[in-house]
Amino acid sequence: MGRVRRKNWFTAMGVLFIVVASIAIIRDLLIWGPEFTTDFFTSSDITSEKVSVAMYGIAGFLIVLGLRGESYEE
Repeated sequence: MGRVRRKNWFTAMGVLFIVVASIAIIRDLLIWGPEFTTDFFTSSDITSEKVSVAMYGIAGFLIVLGLRGESYEE
């Protein structure tokens, strides 16, 4: 018939990582303000902002991996 793309969980997990990382950064911006949030980004400690940046990277990798997926002939 034609080429069919099957659903994959890589893209869904990538979007989920983006949503969770965005929630954490927006929460910190609302609680602490932009000055403290930028200080958290630039400090030497491991903070939730740095974990959020890592989550954006993982999300990008998962989305690329999911979109690169195979198409199946049906």
